[in-house]
This record gives sequence, C-alpha cells and structure tokens, in this order.
Amino acid sequence: VSEGWRFVMKKLRVLIVDDSATMRQLICLRLRRDPRLEVVGEAANAAKASEAIARLRPDVMTLDVEMPGKSGLEFLREQMKKRPLPVIMISSETQKGSAAAVEALSCGAFECLGKPRAGFSGAFEGLPSLIVAAASANLQPATFAAATPKPVLPREHVWNRKIVLIGSSTGGVDALEKIISGMPKLCPPIIVTQHMPAGFINSFVHRLNGRYAPEIVLAHEGAEVVQGRIYFAPGGTHHVAIAPGLVTRCTLIASDKVNGHRPSVDMLFDSAQKIALRVVATILTGMGNDGAKGMLRLRNLGAICLAQDEESSVVWGMPRIAWQNGGAQRLVPLSDMAAQLLAATERQSQPRLVKG
Repeated sequence: VSEGWRFVMKKLRVLIVDDSATMRQLICLRLRRDPRLEVVGEAANAAKASEAIARLRPDVMTLDVEMPGKSGLEFLREQMKKRPLPVIMISSETQKGSAAAVEALSCGAFECLGKPRAGFSGAFEGLPSLIVAAASANLQPATFAAATPKPVLPREHVWNRKIVLIGSSTGGVDALEKIISGMPKLCPPIIVTQHMPAGFINSFVHRLNGRYAPEIVLAHEGAEVVQGRIYFAPGGTHHVAIAPGLVTRCTLIASDKVNGHRPSVDMLFDSAQKIALRVVATILTGMGNDGAKGMLRLRNLGAICLAQDEESSVVWGMPRIAWQNGGAQRLVPLSDMAAQLLAATERQSQPRLVKG
C-alpha cells in the first residue's frame, strides 16, 4: 500500500465536549456512521476537555456553548491562545445561546450548529461534512473578539445607485464583520444572504448594529432598499430576494431549499437580473457552490461580480466555483473588499472595476 493511500485512509480524530450525556451520544452516533471520522474522546466540562486535548491531540473538536462552570465560549478563547484547532460550536438557538455562538464565531470557531429542537432523527446530519471541511480549513486570526470595535472614520460616499449583494457561508461571520467595519454611515445599500440558522442571524444582526456606522437590519417583506442600510436575510423558512417594481424593495419567498440552503445566494442573485446593471455581486468564504450560477447570470447581464480570494477565505468553496465558472470578474483579498465595494458603488468610480 502506497504512502498516499495510507494518508487518504487516515481518519480524522474528533473530541466531543458537551455537558449533556444525551447530546454527546447523539453527536457520537452521527459521527461514527462516517468512515472518515474517529471519535477519540468525550468530555463533560472545560477542565476535562483541556486534559483530553493535551492527551488525545484531536484534529477537530465539537464544543457546547453553554456549559456549567467555565462556558464553552470562555474555554474557546483560552484554547485558541494555547493550541488553536478547528472548533465547531454546538448551541441552542435561545437568545443567550445564539449570542454566545456568534461571539464564538468571531473568536475563531469554524462553524456553529444548532441543537435539535424536537425529535432526534435528523440531528447533526451535516456535522460530519463540517468536520471534514474544518480539518483542512484556512483558520483566520480572530480580530473582532475585543469588546470595543475599531471606529470607522466618517467619509462622504457619493452613491451611484448601485446595490451590493453579498453571499457567504462558513467563515462569513468574521468576513462580513470586517467588510461592514469599513463602511461609512451612508454606505451603499447592501443585501446579505449568510448561511446560518435563523436564531443565530438575529443575534449577529443585533451585534453588528450596535458596533458599526450603518444601520443593520433583518430584511422584511416590502422593505425599501435605501442608502445607509444593510439588510440580512432572516433565514429559517424564507429566502430573501429583490421584488420587481419601480422602487427597489426586499421580498421574502417561502419555498424549498436551493443548493441545500434557505436562504440561498442563488435566489438572491437571480432575483436581481432585471436590475443587473445596478448590481455589485459578491461571494465570500463558504462551503459548496451556492451563488456561483446566479453570479454568472448576473455578470452576463452587466453586473460587477467579485469573489473573495483563496488566501483570505476560511473555506475557498463558493468563491472558487464562482471564479472557475466565469461568474467572478476578479478575486479580492478580504482586507481590500470594503474599499472595492465602495469604489464600485461611488459616482465616478474608476473603470478598472468593470473590466472583464
């Protein structure tokens, strides 16, 4: 057997940390069905988890947000300083749990999954694939963990009537926060589809709105799209889209998942085809291919289309597909994305942004 084959067959070592024996059992049962994974240990609290990490050297850890004693969030912060490793947070979608989960994502957690609300038949169905992705992720330094955000210097933005549409998934919490931190109070209108459970999106929007200059809200049916406001798809049961009409408004669509997601980036992008010449479409870090086909259709209709580059992406999945299929005109480092979006939506913006 070649060295290459042995490497492929090596199982990823997973540590499960949760104070609930029931949750540990559910997670363990799901992971043991996947031949790519090996559950090497379980821990019921932070102290036991710390000892297990040192002894077992897991590749990936699942971590409960709300644990008695030292919380999962506190333990995550400590662990990322001592021995960073890919962490998938497990949280209830209560107000307290989701707020802590969003904070954890900003502190370096790879992704967050909600605990099953009722019945356990499909519990943690997507967790094995997340663990595999997390093991090879480009983990970014957590720069937004501090309580006080970096202030945004006020500047005038002479809007050219273009609307920014953003799609993101895994790694998107940190990426979006970095972009929004670079936006002035009167930023161009921005509509965001972030793959995240509804409860977590609510907490994320609340967090952002209290930290940065623009007004940041959940999109609702009939919301007029105006300068200085950033709209997030509420998630859960609806997609967010742009409604047809003389006035640009958001609409919520209750329909099946698209590309496995609701809300879907492709749904948002496709809804903007009639106003493509006024669109700046952007795809950020994330697993899968959601948004790539919709971006290509928008580009063919004259939209400006950007994708996050590989080096700054936690998971270069969605941006990679958009680049490879010709949907994205250029790859942009996350550190430059806010400036690119402002230039593309500013009157008399430089023509370099619209070249193919």
